[in-house]
Amino acid sequence: MTDDPLGLHGDTLHEECGVFGILGHPEAATLTALGLHALQHRGQEAAGIVSFDGRQFHSERHLGLVGDHFTDPGVVKRLPGHMAMGHVRYSTTGETILRNVQPLFAELEVGGIAIGHNGNFTNGLTLRRELIAGGAICQSTSDTEVVLHLIARSRKKGSDERFVDALGQVEGAFAMVAMTRTKLIGARDPNGIRPLVLGDLDGKPIFASETCALDIIGAKFVRDVKNGEVIVAEIQADGRITITSSMPFGQKPERLCLFEYVYFARPDSVVGGRSVYAARKNMGINLAKEHPVEADVVVPVPDGGTPAAIGYAQQSGIPFELGIIRNHYVGRTFIEPTQSIRAFGVKLKHSANRAEIDGKRVVLIDDSIVRGTTSIKIVQMIREAGAREVHIRVASPMIFHPDYYGIDTPDHDSLLANQHADVVAMARYIGADSLQFLSIDGLYQAVGGEARNNAAPQFTDHYFTGDYPTTLTDLTGRGKSDPKTISLMREAS
Repeated sequence: MTDDPLGLHGDTLHEECGVFGILGHPEAATLTALGLHALQHRGQEAAGIVSFDGRQFHSERHLGLVGDHFTDPGVVKRLPGHMAMGHVRYSTTGETILRNVQPLFAELEVGGIAIGHNGNFTNGLTLRRELIAGGAICQSTSDTEVVLHLIARSRKKGSDERFVDALGQVEGAFAMVAMTRTKLIGARDPNGIRPLVLGDLDGKPIFASETCALDIIGAKFVRDVKNGEVIVAEIQADGRITITSSMPFGQKPERLCLFEYVYFARPDSVVGGRSVYAARKNMGINLAKEHPVEADVVVPVPDGGTPAAIGYAQQSGIPFELGIIRNHYVGRTFIEPTQSIRAFGVKLKHSANRAEIDGKRVVLIDDSIVRGTTSIKIVQMIREAGAREVHIRVASPMIFHPDYYGIDTPDHDSLLANQHADVVAMARYIGADSLQFLSIDGLYQAVGGEARNNAAPQFTDHYFTGDYPTTLTDLTGRGKSDPKTISLMREAS
């Protein structure tokens, strides 16, 4: 997982980023900052905005939260123009440095272009090596920069044609927004692994990773960008905005990432036409049906486990209580991470609500378990608060396989599910009286209403099943669990 000296993220999955763009609005940068604020959960380590004022591009990229920089009127004033796009990033490996902060911008033969990317290319390293061998000079370790080089080398005519040509050479997952002098472009990979929506604010088109970014500015949801679709919104010479759509990568069945519903997306978002909150609540309902337990109280591990815990409590009839209180104001640099302080790491983020735990049999509901390190600390904390029994129920299946599409999961051998023979051994390791996971069919039914179609899965679920939806060029001949390759792929994200 990521460098985490306080041990606050041991069982937490993180996604790379969120994107937002708007065309034709006089307060484009301000609206972009608001949109990024709504997408902050998708990336907390860096944020950037690029705008265009009709003559030149302006860029502000910073380490830290959106609110740390873009609430300053002086910063937004340095981003004039009627079009803007932005990006929030979560780095997975290596140092978080300014040169990796997106949107990335370059002046090319066809004019300036800014790009923001959510996802990960599974042939990004291979393409990078080929480009560098051909004389390319890379300024960042982001695989998004590969797209800029491919655009620069394309022999197509227009910027949007070159953009499509470049994306046709990459593999993996991408929900991407690009901005030129007259165009805002949104594109999604052929499998639709990462989400992207099209919105409208008073006739001005918007691209965003989630619908919650539209809600915050009062914009209307138009539709999801289709898997494999490229949408080009362009300001014409007379000021009109035209929108065109194409499917240059061919049509495949959509396989949206299931972890959008399990963890990544904000509960108030609608992803793929489905309420994220309702899906998570259904996960809890199905979990209670599959793995009931005699207990006195249902307690969520906040915040990810809360909707599922509500569903579990309603289905089981066991009272729901906030037995763990989360401190939302803990930063990664809150305190010097000396060895004597690390033991307090989980208590900086979570505190047991003793009044609702002492003397009771507790069912802890979590959204997922990756390594198990945070689960150990949570169980210990609950026992110290006086719990008689601690049972863990997880609202997703066991994670057996690493991800290469933008999720921060460790290598194969570091995953809890691969370190122990069965759930009994896993429960013993964590310190719980029992441990159970939602089945893959229970998850599918919670999200889409029907069991997994093994012949043609409805979602991307490779972390559970090992069924990767694309080729993994960067791993060819090295093995899916090779730590060096995994590290390099994540650093490129």
